[in-house]
Amino acid sequence: MMEINETLLRQIIGDVLSQMQTGDNPISFAPSPAAGKGPVTGISTGAAGNGIAGNTQSSDFLTVTGDAKPGTHKDEVVIAVGPAFGLSQTTNITGVPHQQILRELIAGIEEEGIRARVIRCFKSSDVAFVAVEGNRLSGSGISVGIQSKGTTVIHQRGLPPLSNLELFPQAPLLTLETYRLIGKNAARYAKGESPDPVPTLNDQMARPKYQAKSAVLHIKETKYVVTGKQPQELRVAL
Repeated sequence: MMEINETLLRQIIGDVLSQMQTGDNPISFAPSPAAGKGPVTGISTGAAGNGIAGNTQSSDFLTVTGDAKPGTHKDEVVIAVGPAFGLSQTTNITGVPHQQILRELIAGIEEEGIRARVIRCFKSSDVAFVAVEGNRLSGSGISVGIQSKGTTVIHQRGLPPLSNLELFPQAPLLTLETYRLIGKNAARYAKGESPDPVPTLNDQMARPKYQAKSAVLHIKETKYVVTGKQPQELRVAL
């Protein structure tokens, strides 16, 4: 075990150092003059490739429509995504496209007769706090929080951040079918039901196998955290 831990530690350090940039650049949420060529997401990427400052970056399937407001409909579930979701990161930890993940989550919610809203949160890259921001704005008080690497949680307003209705911590084992079932269960909670938990796979080797990559992806997403930045409402092209 000691040899495995040392190997992982060396890999994590190497990956983190390769991802780090030498300078700190300010984040700008102002559209650039050339932003009219595509949908504006409000997060900028630099010409030097640092992913933070420079020309405005757009997403192929997510468009910002404004600041997210509290929902007024009891029949809705908010899907709250991390700050880098669909931007600097476009797939989960195993390469499943974010667009497909959202398609399945939304389909699962709508199959239960509930509407889905998607927002992007900036105040934290922690999935629990992303979900709390989501249920604060959800008309039903139910949200699905999801990190860019794929870790997901179903959360309810009034619960502490580290409590939840259902937690899916092993992102490498989440399939598109699982994401659809997560959406269905979230909708059932929104209707006041008490569904059986979504069945998930369990692999004790998943954590050591993906630990280094998971750490790097989390660090990359944390670069997009902006304290005090209000969540954005997103229009999804599926």
